[in-house]
Amino acid sequence: MKVAIYCRLSEEDRNKQFETDDSNSIQNQKAMLMQYAMEQGWELYNIYSDDDYAGADRRRPEFNRLLEDAEKRKFDIILCKTQSRFTRELELVEKYIHGLFPLWGIRFISIVDNADTANKGNKKSRQINGLVNEWYLEDMSDNIRSVLTNRRINGFHIGAFALYGYKKDPDKKGHLIIDEEAAAVVREVFTLFSQGYGKTAIARMLNDLGIPNPTEYKRLQGLRYQQPKTKNSTLWKYFAISDMLVNEIYIGNMVQGKYGSISYKTKQNKPRPKSEWYVVEGTHEPIIDRELWDRVQSMIAQRAKPFDVGHIGLFARKARCAACGYTMRSSKNHGKHYLQCSNRHVAKDACTGAFISVDKLEGLVIDELNRLAAEYLDKDELEQNIEFCSSLQQQKDRILSDIAVYEKKVAEYAKGIRDLYMDKVKGLISESDYQEMTKDFMVDRDRLERSIADGKKQLIEIDDKIAAGDNRRDLVEQYTNLTHLTREMVETLIDHVSIGKRIKGTRDVPVEIHWNF
Repeated sequence: MKVAIYCRLSEEDRNKQFETDDSNSIQNQKAMLMQYAMEQGWELYNIYSDDDYAGADRRRPEFNRLLEDAEKRKFDIILCKTQSRFTRELELVEKYIHGLFPLWGIRFISIVDNADTANKGNKKSRQINGLVNEWYLEDMSDNIRSVLTNRRINGFHIGAFALYGYKKDPDKKGHLIIDEEAAAVVREVFTLFSQGYGKTAIARMLNDLGIPNPTEYKRLQGLRYQQPKTKNSTLWKYFAISDMLVNEIYIGNMVQGKYGSISYKTKQNKPRPKSEWYVVEGTHEPIIDRELWDRVQSMIAQRAKPFDVGHIGLFARKARCAACGYTMRSSKNHGKHYLQCSNRHVAKDACTGAFISVDKLEGLVIDELNRLAAEYLDKDELEQNIEFCSSLQQQKDRILSDIAVYEKKVAEYAKGIRDLYMDKVKGLISESDYQEMTKDFMVDRDRLERSIADGKKQLIEIDDKIAAGDNRRDLVEQYTNLTHLTREMVETLIDHVSIGKRIKGTRDVPVEIHWNF
């Protein structure tokens, strides 16, 4: 029998002296597991060791290499110190330990907590271990979030890097001090804008002077910033200037919490509404004085007015440059409106550029829409063959799927409570352990039942909307034989439009329309 040993550094065992050395925890795990494997007479296939990785991190390199080799059946047994060293996520316990490993003919063993997939009788204990580890992760995440929230409320800077123009105070944790070299650039940006220079023009001036953008500047200062992937990654651009001009940190206010994580299980962040930001005034020395700040904000507000008062551009935020992905900006010349990529103006060879008149783009969109509408209306059983506006049905399907998952978990919790009761009767667990475990089970069960009730309420609302007028054929017919578009139509029908550079020697502009249906 071939055995694969997996080791991982625990959260509480970070005591390495040198970055290149295994931690004492890893060394102890290896020694313990190799001794156990030798006593069983198993042949050692390989040792997979993730040092400095947490149990909730799915991107552990050796962990993923172990799974790849397991799928290829390179060994017969996976041996760990505890189940939590393999993973703290209940989802992964079920997926691999109880799901894929048996299919692959692989036995999982953790010697300290006696988890062994060859012993069907201790499956419940493995699941309880998984639940306990899951709760540990949630509690740890909540505790960390609570500490960080408290520090934000009190105006302490908690980011890994200070905003461009500042640096971390080495003598006072959570405090920012001015980085004069970068601060001089910040003052110049505000001054130039107050003198009437546009954001793109300012970016071009900084690039012509060879001044590195904030990301490149931090990297050059020796901070652990990722290497730029393209030549344009080191350039100042329109949106860098735009974000700088409205950031209150430059007037001494600490602004944090603009983005928040979706879950402790993922590194992905999403923007938060401004009402949820943490803003504390006067936490550090300002770079920009209030008079200059107010003047710049007033100018930004004036420039933000649309060409036609009270109306937003027809393709505002919908048109993107095919070459660089930048959102194209509106311009007006001799009464006609155009869309152009401003990125080509920030530096030489930054972008090949894209340019098109709004009228021409509107015509192309109408032609394509009429073609699609005619094609769809020629088909029988439109409701089955085309989801012209499928968002409601997709939402309904997602909710139904979630409810099914929740109901399954509720049934599992109910069975878990019954099994715990039988274990108590048999004397396998104490009364106090039974009370504690069932309490946690019931809390999670109640939470899931509330989610099920909310989901069913949403289904009723969606069905009402569909019954009230979500008729696909009417929607298609509504947009046939168009001569002009409205902003409402664009919002309803189009996700975005990708626009390329005009084909040399012609008047044709490559356009790719990404519909919402």
